[in-house]
Amino acid sequence: MSAEESWVAIGITLLTVMLYDASFNSSIPRVPVPSGKAYRIDSPPGNGLVTAQLANELKGVLEKFAMDAGFSESNPVGIFFKPGVVGHHKFGRAADLYAVGGVGLDRWKERWDQAMEYASRVPNAEERRNVTNMQRKNNLGWRLYKALQLFGRWAQPHGYPIQLFGPWTRTEGPWKYISDRLLHAHRDHIHVAK
Repeated sequence: MSAEESWVAIGITLLTVMLYDASFNSSIPRVPVPSGKAYRIDSPPGNGLVTAQLANELKGVLEKFAMDAGFSESNPVGIFFKPGVVGHHKFGRAADLYAVGGVGLDRWKERWDQAMEYASRVPNAEERRNVTNMQRKNNLGWRLYKALQLFGRWAQPHGYPIQLFGPWTRTEGPWKYISDRLLHAHRDHIHVAK
């Protein structure tokens, strides 16, 4: 399913975005999320236009993630953003990460789910741990989600959960009570806001 089809599935269409944006005029300066030493931004700069504060937060977390995952200046990992259309995105306070290492986050989640399903059927506890540990080491999507969760300082508007959502939210948190609708909307990307 394309991003456009995903948006329609949760009630966001080009028409609703145009209506929502009709009277919007933001003077908040935005900058592209920069590449780091151990990671590079593979998406066009316009896909990750955010406030300087969010760009700096992402840069720190992405650098830690990439280095912890074994990447370096001579072998950086690619990160791909797509622009968001509503809410914090309108003010450059949110970013949506769609791929890491050239693989979409939905594919990383599929690999994770397949491995966890396999591990659940393995009778030997040590082998189950090995399968799980291997995924935790090699699944860049899960590692990226965990790095964002552990090392990022994300917004938490009054009455709302911490603004970190993605394919692993229900199992890893921070908001395990995410609705089916919101989880479905974030099944193929990680959303963060500051």
